[in-house]
Order: sequence, then C-alpha cells, then structure tokens
Amino acid sequence: MPADDRVASLTGLDSNAQNGPVAFTTTHWSVVLEAQGDSPAAHEALEKLCRIYWRPIFAFLRRQGFPPAEAEDITQGFFAQLLDRRSLDAVRKEKGRLRSYLLGALKYFVVDEQRRAMAIKRGKGQRLIPLEELRDDERIEIEPADPLTAEMIYERRWASTVLERVLSRLKDEYRAAGNAALFDSLKQLLPDEPGAPSQAEIATQLGMTENALRQAFYRFRQRYQSLLREEIAHTVATPGDIEDELRHLIAVIRA
Repeated sequence: MPADDRVASLTGLDSNAQNGPVAFTTTHWSVVLEAQGDSPAAHEALEKLCRIYWRPIFAFLRRQGFPPAEAEDITQGFFAQLLDRRSLDAVRKEKGRLRSYLLGALKYFVVDEQRRAMAIKRGKGQRLIPLEELRDDERIEIEPADPLTAEMIYERRWASTVLERVLSRLKDEYRAAGNAALFDSLKQLLPDEPGAPSQAEIATQLGMTENALRQAFYRFRQRYQSLLREEIAHTVATPGDIEDELRHLIAVIRA
C-alpha cells in the first residue's frame, strides 16, 4: 500500500469520508472565540493551545533565518504578547482554524517588532513555552538549509505535532489501563514504523492468536482515529471545519 494511502487508512479519512461529529462545545479554540470580555476560561484554553503548538512557530522562525536563540526569544515573546492581552477581541475575529490564526499573527508580530527595531524580550521574564524540550536533533532538522519554504515547514511541523499529541494521549490511556506492553507492540504496526515485525511475530511475543491481535489493532486504530478528531476539534471554530482540517493534515503529510 502506498505511503499516502496508509496514512489515510490510519486516520480513517479518504476522499469520500463522512464521519460523525465529535463532542465540540468545550473545545479549546471555540472557548477562545466565544469568550466574552476578559474570560479566565478563554485565557486558560489559549495558554493550553500555545503550550501544545509552539513547535510549528519555532520551526517557521528558524526557516526564516533566525538563529536558534533568537527564534526561541521570538517564540516566547510572541506567546507572551498573545497571552498578556487583556482583550481577546482580535483573536475572536479569526473565524476558522487556530493553525491559520497563529501563523498570520506571528508574521504580523515579527514585522511589527522589526519595524520598531526593538529587541524581543524573553517572554517578559516568563518562560511560558517549554522550549527546553526542543531536542538537539530537532534543531538540526529545521535548520534554514531546508529547501522547503517557511510556510511549508510550519504546516509539516503542525501536522506532526497533532499526530504526536494523539499518539501520546493514546499511550497514556493504554498505560492507565495497565496495557503499556500492548501499546508498544501495536505501535509497531503503524504505517512507516522502521523494522517493524509482522503481526504473527508480535502475536507470538504477546502470547496471542493472530486473530486476537488483529482485533486489538483494530480497536487501537479506532481509538486513534477518535482521538485525532478530538485533537483537530480543539483547533477549529466549528464542527464543520473538522473534516476539512483533517484533509489538510493528510495533504501535508502526503506532500
């Protein structure tokens, strides 16, 4: 099966997909958009989203040519300004997707700071985003030598962040249920896992029949798909945007 088809199969999305709505009323981005005045709930939701999705911002800045330390400063400054605003009116004007809003706001922020020729402070003394989690190999991975445009790198990092977040949530669920070993084994069956053993080999390792393993992996994929839609729902304004955003994510991965 081609790689792009495997991705579509894993996420449960193809060109004719018609999936039911996910629970939507309390998703983070809708809370931000619908908040009235200086809402603590809106600020909390926005801060959570910022902590999850800072990596695409950093990747974009690196491709724009900013050195690592300066890119970190800008990332902190950008989110500090976003979170320090007493009014979220500007945020609520964005109808649609968090992904698009953050990129547009970041471009404006960088241009504005450069125009005023001001040094960007490190989050006004606050380390809001866990940049210390950025591994050395990630720094190398998004060096400006990458031939992709900054926007394309942003989109790719956004997609990978969504998928990593989903897999992390799924892993936590399996561990909480005492099935950490099962998760580790089923994860090997995901698309493009290097050097993955066969289903028969994994079944033998776990002391399961191949049929039982297939059923376990089917449940694994179903839960993965459900969590993916939940994660996407947190970043869009309306339920109708979920499928379009999923299609966009898969298009980015295929590219």
